[in-house]
Amino acid sequence: MVTSEARVATPNAAKYMVQLCKHFRHKVAVEYDAHRARVDFPFGVCRMTADAEELVMRCEVDNDDLARRMEAVLEQHLAKFAWREKPTVAWRAP
Repeated sequence: MVTSEARVATPNAAKYMVQLCKHFRHKVAVEYDAHRARVDFPFGVCRMTADAEELVMRCEVDNDDLARRMEAVLEQHLAKFAWREKPTVAWRAP
């Protein structure tokens, strides 16, 4: 199991998390509320938490290639929703 995590500093964390979930739920299983989320991609799971200062995205997949794939999907979609803010996403092992 490969795990990676990104902590994105933003005052709009909950807004972006909900937007991501609403977008992804059209294709995959998603559970979310105002502060937590789980997205079940075919290649792994992403758990998210949001508070007043940051969005945390934690990915669990089977290998490094899938980790890079999930990270790219999340980064690309977040960039679309947060285009005004342009948040920095830096992935690391938790």
